[in-house]
Amino acid sequence: MLKFEPISLEHKEIYKDYYKKSCPRGCEMSFGNLFLWGEQKVAIDGDFMFLLSTFSKSFYPFPLGVGDKKQAIEKIMEDAKERGIPLVITSICEQDKTFLEQNFPDTFEFSYNDGSFDYVYDINDLADLLGKKYHKKRTHLNNFKKAHQNYRIEPFNNENLGSIRQLVEGWYSQKEGEQSSIEYEKKVFQKALANFSALDMEGLVVLDEDEVIAVTFASPIEENTFDVHFEKAKREVDGAYVVINNEFAKYIRNKYPNVKYLNREEDMGIEGLRKSKQSYYPHHQVEKYQAKLK
Repeated sequence: MLKFEPISLEHKEIYKDYYKKSCPRGCEMSFGNLFLWGEQKVAIDGDFMFLLSTFSKSFYPFPLGVGDKKQAIEKIMEDAKERGIPLVITSICEQDKTFLEQNFPDTFEFSYNDGSFDYVYDINDLADLLGKKYHKKRTHLNNFKKAHQNYRIEPFNNENLGSIRQLVEGWYSQKEGEQSSIEYEKKVFQKALANFSALDMEGLVVLDEDEVIAVTFASPIEENTFDVHFEKAKREVDGAYVVINNEFAKYIRNKYPNVKYLNREEDMGIEGLRKSKQSYYPHHQVEKYQAKLK
């Protein structure tokens, strides 16, 4: 049985090393999300890092590392058997799906949910909003600037922490009853605030006078990609979401010239969220598969 332990901030640097040795993964495999969401456990065995994730049920993200992948898969097959849990492997890229099909023929049943596919955007598209396709976004942006001529942009800091909490509490109170995960997400947001620097997060806020009307947090998932974990804004303020999206893209581009993409995560099959994410014209989507033992 693999020797799993709860994931902690002490695992961050070694996790990055293993992640670099694997094919690109989805947002759920950013260290920030692993640390913030669910009950994640980690084990290092040989050339691989193994993860055991528990949210509503237990599953194994595809092992991270370079070496004998077949042996690594056999280890999690044995681990699941010893624990008496179904073997479910998640966060499988196309390359590793092909590997499983070739090395474990007629062993796994594969599936995918397009609601879990990540939306990844060219950072220049979001920062510049050029062309006819972004005409509506520019209109919302201009409307915002006309209505809030004294607005300003600030990086996240302790001075605006109280106003951020006020905005987010108000946002969640409006969402109560819409999603069963709201209370849990509120706790995750507080955990992100408490570990902001330790998770290498970047944050930006939009203020009108001294009131925060939009906020976003993100952390690096790859050398050229930031993963946007949270984006909240006042619903009643026209253009608030457009301006925080646009300003954050410019902020990251200026601060980290090597970053080419922003991963704005998945739409979870929510139609309104899907339309919103599609309206920004993603550069590509990260497709992920799941494998269950037959």
